[in-house]
Amino acid sequence: MLLSRLRQSRFGLPVIYAMLLCLLGQVLRLVIWLEFARQTPMSGGEAVQLVLTGLHVDVVTALAVTTPLAIWCALRKRPWEGTRARRVLFVMACAAWSVQVFLFITEYYFFEEFLSRFNTVAIDYLIYPTEVTTNLWESYPLGRLVVAAVAMGSLLAWVGFRWSPPRAKGGERLGKRWGRAMVWLAVVACGVLTVNQSRLRVSRERIVNEVAVNGAVSGAIAELSRNLPYDAFYATLEVGAAVKRARLALTSPGVEFVHPEAPAVPGGGKTDEEWLDAVRRSLVRRVPGDAAKPRLNVCIILEESLGSEFWGCLGAKNRAGEPISMTRRMDKLATGEGLLFENLWADGNRTIRGFEGVFSSFPPLPGDAILARDRTENVETIARVLKRDGYRTLFLYGGRGTFDFIKSYTGQNGWDGLIEQDDFVNPAHTTAWGVSDEDLLGRGIEEMRALHGKGEPFLVSFMTVSNHRPYTFPEGRIKDAPNPSDRRPAVRYADWALGDFFKKAKKEAFWKDTIFVVVADHGARVYGSQQIPLTSYRIPMVVLGPAAVPGARRVDTLGCQLDVTPTILGLIGRPYESLFFGSDLLAEGRPRRVLMHHNRSVGIYRDERLAVFGLNSTVTYYRGDARTGLLETMSEPDGVALEMAEEGKSLFQVADLLYMNRRYRLDP
Repeated sequence: MLLSRLRQSRFGLPVIYAMLLCLLGQVLRLVIWLEFARQTPMSGGEAVQLVLTGLHVDVVTALAVTTPLAIWCALRKRPWEGTRARRVLFVMACAAWSVQVFLFITEYYFFEEFLSRFNTVAIDYLIYPTEVTTNLWESYPLGRLVVAAVAMGSLLAWVGFRWSPPRAKGGERLGKRWGRAMVWLAVVACGVLTVNQSRLRVSRERIVNEVAVNGAVSGAIAELSRNLPYDAFYATLEVGAAVKRARLALTSPGVEFVHPEAPAVPGGGKTDEEWLDAVRRSLVRRVPGDAAKPRLNVCIILEESLGSEFWGCLGAKNRAGEPISMTRRMDKLATGEGLLFENLWADGNRTIRGFEGVFSSFPPLPGDAILARDRTENVETIARVLKRDGYRTLFLYGGRGTFDFIKSYTGQNGWDGLIEQDDFVNPAHTTAWGVSDEDLLGRGIEEMRALHGKGEPFLVSFMTVSNHRPYTFPEGRIKDAPNPSDRRPAVRYADWALGDFFKKAKKEAFWKDTIFVVVADHGARVYGSQQIPLTSYRIPMVVLGPAAVPGARRVDTLGCQLDVTPTILGLIGRPYESLFFGSDLLAEGRPRRVLMHHNRSVGIYRDERLAVFGLNSTVTYYRGDARTGLLETMSEPDGVALEMAEEGKSLFQVADLLYMNRRYRLDP
């Protein structure tokens, strides 16, 4: 009787479709288990949890997916009136089911490739549809799979119509129809709220947990958190060995570890949480300095896309191979009175990679930078270090703070305030990205003047936006007119704005007490055929100011953006404690290496060797000079390359361990 009433009800078709989705989800889970996970150790209790968790997420997903159909059925006065309406609905059901079946097929092959349900890798595939479609076409019988998905989808759509034919009565009052819709939405909302990420872990074995969930839930969690489980996809060491090896890699002359080594694995009465705390403590270092030294002000200007390819002092050349310079003002400052770091490399090719490298001295993990992830509410930054030493801190950004999560990152991690686009009154020029560099840097001088007047040391950080398409800026600043499609005038304008800033700053009282740092967030474009195109990652860093730079000097020490903050703190010369992964480029005997990221690969470079860690735990070795870009694949890596790869594995693995467990911070 109940079944008959359900078939005749408005929700008959959505319910049968939800039941079919649950059935297919369970079948897929069984197939994945038999094919890829049946050898994985699992207790009886874990097996029960797997089944119940799988059924739970499948039911919630099925109800959520069928919600549009359920709401349509609930709100339509006469949902099945007319042959044409029924035919349109059937065609739409066929299309929806075909897509769903194709996703089930795709999920199987994705699990075969990565031993995982959908994650950020799958989401990123949507960004590159041409490349992905070509790869799928060459790797799988894509045509036959599509035909099979359409055939199966059409069959399932027909089964639903056959079981619950569209003949429900209409004419109900609007209020009653809305009541039905609200009941369905309430049930779905309650179901979604019960899908807690922590409750989806049914085992210590990662593959068992992957089998327990489904692609829709794991994909949604990945999109919301932007996390990618490092140890599931990349080459790693045993976790205890990784922590010990990372501690060795972070060892520097004169820098002492505050706490002893962590136990190799959780044990001795310790819980996982206690062990993770021990790991965090074991990596805290005390960097020596003179506490009597003055607290010098710090000004960091992170420049949009101002890579080394534009700087004459770094050997920029045109297409004909002739020396050129688009940064004549900064060339003059860098070579005439500054510290010019000429062997520095970006950690990625996006602004937020520059943020995490420069300001947090944190390795670029695969996937998204930590600014875009969900566990960045309390991470180490130069702002945190200086605030512990009594500094006032301020960030100025030419655009809107919501872009790239800049407002949440700076607001939660040590900066006292953020000045963004909406805080500028009558700027000289704006684009879609924000106010011009001269507006931003001019406002910065005003803010530093005010902070200096209060007698407090300060950190003022900038992020510029003018050197970004469309390449427009205030007219009359340089000889070249703005050209929305040509970057070169914008680069010259960025250089002009920096020159104008320093011309004005030298007249200010804070000039003699401030360390000024200009560093690029990344290069202008990525070029090169390597997994990580090293040449395009080379960037400039210039340090200016009489307080820290007595005379012009070139520094050829190999380094990356992780080393910027430790180098600045070294120039200040006061003691501090740190979890930073970088080192002072001016200190003797400190580690010299580059950690970098490109797409889904991460790598480590030093001693003219490059080890690239890719998906499926692959490691590829190269040898050559990063500045020339002439790197050759090493079919037989030598001892230096192998040792470097072990170092890289430990650093990336431990960085992921600290971040994912919210322990990349100095304080508890």
